[in-house]
Amino acid sequence: MRHLTFLFIALMSTTIVLTSCGEDDTTSTGVATPVSAFDEFNPDAVTVSFDGDEITIETNGLPNHTSPYWEETDPLYIEPVVATRQTPGRIGGDRSLTVTVSAAPEIAASSSATGLGPIGISVTGVPIFNDTEGPNRPIEEEIVQTFDYAGAHNGPSGYHYHIESYDVPENTVLSHDDEELVGIMADGFLIYGRKCNSLGDHPADLDVSGGHTSSTQHGDEAFYHYHIINEFYLGNIIALFAFDLQGTPSSIM
Repeated sequence: MRHLTFLFIALMSTTIVLTSCGEDDTTSTGVATPVSAFDEFNPDAVTVSFDGDEITIETNGLPNHTSPYWEETDPLYIEPVVATRQTPGRIGGDRSLTVTVSAAPEIAASSSATGLGPIGISVTGVPIFNDTEGPNRPIEEEIVQTFDYAGAHNGPSGYHYHIESYDVPENTVLSHDDEELVGIMADGFLIYGRKCNSLGDHPADLDVSGGHTSSTQHGDEAFYHYHIINEFYLGNIIALFAFDLQGTPSSIM
């Protein structure tokens, strides 16, 4: 049931770049994404394949955590914990998303604005969306009321995350104000929680997109990656990713 195979086809080479979490150096490029990071992805939803200098991530979009957006007959269904109302639709169905990114992503000459739809794939397999709910429509209080504790709701394209998950007992999987891996963005750079593993606290050297170069829990080699920015976006919510991508994005189809 809801089962895909988690593959490792080839190993990637790495380029050594030495920086620390406290150094403001985001110009290093071409450092391989650590293979061990992909151990964090939900194997029931996500397949990761390595082929030379490319990584392909496929997901069925079905999370491994509870939500009121599951069908009431599903074992993962729970009554709403945070949401005061829900958007139409339920988690499930035949849904497939795929993105192929560089195994050693580079910071591009210019950043890329994100659009509507998936801009990344989370460790649970659920797609990551930006801070808008429609054309020129940022997330507002009315929309916040529809988010479950995972920071997600349902839409025409299915269940997806917009904001950081809430700190509630039901949250046993998702990052909340910690250093855990959140997922991978469409430009191939990983995104972590608000804290830096190297520092053990919120990093102070992030660029405008929440990125910096440091080592992580997935390896001693320093590489560029994003963090959820430790700033409230609206009320008590924090957006997962509300800025430009610093690499060259691929389409998530």
